[in-house]
Amino acid sequence: MLSGLRIVEICGIGPGPFCAMHLADLGADVIAVERPTNTAQGQSATEGNVLNRGKRSIVADLKTPDGRELVLRLIEGADALIEGMRPGVMERLGLGPDVCMARNPRLVFGRMTGWGQSGPLAQSAGHDNNYISLSGALYYTGNATEPPSSPITVVGDVGGGALYLAVGILSGILNARRTGKGTVVDAAIVDGSAHMLQLLLATRRKGFIVGERGTNIHDSSHFYSTYRCADGAYITVGSIEPQFYAILLEHLGLSNDPRFGAQWDRQRWPELHKHLTEVFATRTRDEWCALLEKTDVCFAPVLSPEEAARHPHNVARGIFFEDDGQLQTRPAPRFDGKATTPGPIPKRGQHTVEIESVLSDPGQGRLWR
Repeated sequence: MLSGLRIVEICGIGPGPFCAMHLADLGADVIAVERPTNTAQGQSATEGNVLNRGKRSIVADLKTPDGRELVLRLIEGADALIEGMRPGVMERLGLGPDVCMARNPRLVFGRMTGWGQSGPLAQSAGHDNNYISLSGALYYTGNATEPPSSPITVVGDVGGGALYLAVGILSGILNARRTGKGTVVDAAIVDGSAHMLQLLLATRRKGFIVGERGTNIHDSSHFYSTYRCADGAYITVGSIEPQFYAILLEHLGLSNDPRFGAQWDRQRWPELHKHLTEVFATRTRDEWCALLEKTDVCFAPVLSPEEAARHPHNVARGIFFEDDGQLQTRPAPRFDGKATTPGPIPKRGQHTVEIESVLSDPGQGRLWR
């Protein structure tokens, strides 16, 4: 779907590479500029990064004039650049937005950080759990008696970071094609994860979220919860709507139990949750799957990635695959009902000679696919 889109990625860690991979999965031509290998730290000189699948990889030292010039020549024909340095680093390297957009006025300069390009914390180090803590996105995870638990990388790096950067880059490219002018995209994980709270905030009027952790639908109710099974594995139920709640009670043999008649009586939630905890502990996860899957209970087992890869639904949709011993997931979303197969994982610097040759002599071939 993104065939013809040209992206230069200054490789870093976390959400920037994921964003570039996502665009490559959808058909963009991505050239990943990697740092010279530090073999003293045990890194392989040719090791491939799974987040580089579908990209071309070159190695350049951006602290040298040759490395900087290589990047500037690449962006002359690019639609966008992705970088994930701390604010000011690209400028100190001589590759800030002003310099790059002087070479290519239509360039979309995508900047991926945790705290953003401005603000009191902009220059501070941080990680996924820190950003979602400050944005408020971590607050409602867990229950009243345990510390909030960080859902590693999903809410922050990927949800609040990489995917927002992708949307920003695509929006910037559309605008550049209309106006001929590029833009700087400031994608901060604290911004994106805060924006994702809007759905949660909207549920307050419905009474799903009412106050402190441990008093809300997802952390105290009996009908939207995670339960431990007889074999130590876990299942989830999410029977919020009354028709789904009725089906849950029917399958559990509780339809005529008066204690469960008032679904939204919060005073009874602790007692009802305790009872369902005992009920779900009587059977194994597989036994609950046999009883509740394919019903409107709103049910699913809690699976590890390896287990998820073997689940019949995921197998039928081809969500997971394995390549060279590495478990991977297929690109999303799908178009016209077809699953996409991502490109191969390049070795570090695999395309350096090829790309440098074309830059020095265009007669050697086309730089962009």
